Amino acid sequence: MNLAKVIGTIWATRKDPQLEGLKLQLIQPIDIYKKKSGSPLVATDTVGAGQGEIVYYVTAYEAVIPLSKKPALTDASIVGIVDKIECKGNME
Repeated sequence: MNLAKVIGTIWATRKDPQLEGLKLQLIQPIDIYKKKSGSPLVATDTVGAGQGEIVYYVTAYEAVIPLSKKPALTDASIVGIVDKIECKGNME
């Protein structure tokens, strides 16, 4: 799983029928210190995340697992909203 911050919503008037009813979010991958880590990407939101929230997401084959309609075409899915990141010790 990966961490990201929701930075926007993608509005699509037409999309694959397997994605109907699901929100597409623009997310910015981050590290545990909440610093940008890579380029933004579009993720299917399975948990109702909002802009500015820290989320965790999965990619590749795992991205379709939380979707109820299969097969669905998605490369990334948000699967949780982060309440707190707690880190003890040196992470280097």
